[in-house]
Amino acid sequence: MASKKKIVKWLLTFVTLILFLITIFPFFIVIINSAKSSLEIITDPISFPQKWSQLFTNIKTIWTSPSVKYASSVYNSTIVTIFSLITISVFSAMAAWVLVRRKSRSSTIILLLFISGLIIPFQVVMFPLVSLFRTIYEVTGIKMLRTLHGMIFAYIGFGAPLAVFMFHGFIKSIPFELEEAALIDGCTKPQIFFKIILPILKPIFVTVSILNAIWIWNDFLLPSLILGIGQDVQTIPLAIAGFAGSFVKKWDLIMTAVLMAAAPIVVGFIIGQKHIIKGMVSGSIK
Repeated sequence: MASKKKIVKWLLTFVTLILFLITIFPFFIVIINSAKSSLEIITDPISFPQKWSQLFTNIKTIWTSPSVKYASSVYNSTIVTIFSLITISVFSAMAAWVLVRRKSRSSTIILLLFISGLIIPFQVVMFPLVSLFRTIYEVTGIKMLRTLHGMIFAYIGFGAPLAVFMFHGFIKSIPFELEEAALIDGCTKPQIFFKIILPILKPIFVTVSILNAIWIWNDFLLPSLILGIGQDVQTIPLAIAGFAGSFVKKWDLIMTAVLMAAAPIVVGFIIGQKHIIKGMVSGSIK
């Protein structure tokens, strides 16, 4: 019996190792090819680079390219990601808290409306979204297309359903007696939320933030619809797409730009991975 369990353990370890190698292989290809020239990548894409100093040459070319404007794209992606994350996380937590504590038919309907946002595919609403933004500009004069605030507005709409759903499940496990005690001590509703509820939500808050950060930072389809490719305002994925022309593809710059774009998200994920795991399971075990 013990030998059978040992065999199963080694088999699971072997399968896990194979899955890890399959998962890490694309990232490995990006790393080794980011330090090559286009000719080296085309002739031998899976070999190690002849000189790693080519990586710094590629980085310098990317940052100084006047046609791609990668530096401004990094700035735009940072602004969109930070403001979207703050808005999605804080307001979704507030909405979920109210929906949990105010148990009524209207609260249930509103929660179902949020959850329905997870069911509807993005491809169904992407063209109506563009039409809506044009209508907003015609009616109010507020330009939504080709702007960063239009991007943030769209990400809030698409990111809030999952965030509300996750916060809702976690908040149900928080004892209401904590809030009653705070009310007796004279705390207002905002004080209860920001001083008591929000600190308790730290694991799920970090989880929601990192999951949305990965999506927003790497997203290509939504920025291509709202900002457009080759425009003055663009994010990192759109800037990387600028290296792939109709007839010429600069694979060395594409690989280096992908590595530069992935590095902050990978570091952030490694730092917050324990909070992600804790946040994903906390609501189900309490």
